[in-house]
Amino acid sequence: MTQRTAHGSTPRRGRRRASHSMETVIGETVALLDEAGEAALTFRALAARLGGGVASIYWYVDNRDELLDRATDHVLGGVVEQTDEFADTDDPISDLRAVAVALFDAVVERPWLGRYLMRDNGTQPNGMRMYEALGQQVMRLGLGPREAFHGVSAVLGFVIGTATDLGQQVPAEVRDGTVSGEELIARAADQWRSLDPDEYPFVHYIVDEFATHDDADQFRAGLDLVLAGLRLQAGM
Repeated sequence: MTQRTAHGSTPRRGRRRASHSMETVIGETVALLDEAGEAALTFRALAARLGGGVASIYWYVDNRDELLDRATDHVLGGVVEQTDEFADTDDPISDLRAVAVALFDAVVERPWLGRYLMRDNGTQPNGMRMYEALGQQVMRLGLGPREAFHGVSAVLGFVIGTATDLGQQVPAEVRDGTVSGEELIARAADQWRSLDPDEYPFVHYIVDEFATHDDADQFRAGLDLVLAGLRLQAGM
């Protein structure tokens, strides 16, 4: 019988068995990514955290991309477990929104996550589970297969795209405390106000809102616009 490691992966043949487990390798990978970002993830850095040699990592994964995919799936598994506990209400749009917000919160907290999320390469089974969770709520709207497919794609694209954008690494001057996030926004707003109002009437129209906006509120407002379209399409 073929021996398998945790997460269903088959150990790499012809390599000396590592002393740690797949759960440990992936857990330390996520911790390293959370602490220092994607650029810091190397097999050498991970091996140092695990207290072993670089070669031991290859017992579990073939390359860095696979490691990132498995780390992504590990995090996404936590989101799936969270959303599995949500109780369906009489309003599928409200339930769809709850799942979408949970996914958004996970991605925006981890700048590295959005780039690797939901890649269809066989190493992210929880990606399919999340896709199914969103899809089952859309199915409750009674839409046809094409409209349901487009609906889930629109929600997923908006959630991941917005969360990835908001989760980008902040400028160095904000990270080191030289400038606060609020000061950075105020500086950008002043630059907008300096633009020619005849050439940029919309920018001047909304600049005060931009100067005081909250990213989470902005996301939820945009999500509600997408969901309003689904609600209208379903005739609710």
